[in-house]
Amino acid sequence: MAGFDFVDMARKAFLAGVGAVAVGAERSQELVDELIARGELTVEQGKALNAELTRKVKETADESQEALLRAHLRTMSAEERAAWVARAQQVASDLDAETVEVPVEEVVAEPADAAEDAPSDEA
Repeated sequence: MAGFDFVDMARKAFLAGVGAVAVGAERSQELVDELIARGELTVEQGKALNAELTRKVKETADESQEALLRAHLRTMSAEERAAWVARAQQVASDLDAETVEVPVEEVVAEPADAAEDAPSDEA
């Protein structure tokens, strides 16, 4: 499969999983909110139910991504799979090597004259 674009396939699989989780979480929250509004659930029960539904949606998305990957790998020869795995490992290494920049808030030092205003033990 010479024309296979690993990055595009991985991006699409990732976006499909994220989309499934987002839609599932959104719909589960709407359902929980509706049940709470009707008085059929308490807020605490609703939070627990929503967490469980979100977990199940994420599980389903993960399973779907794996099924997609397996189906694609079945279409490849052993050599193509080996090349694909090597490329995946390279991409993972590249991602691991990327520098992550985290914004840091500036720490403002206390003015020097503030120490002069503090009471001293000298008398």
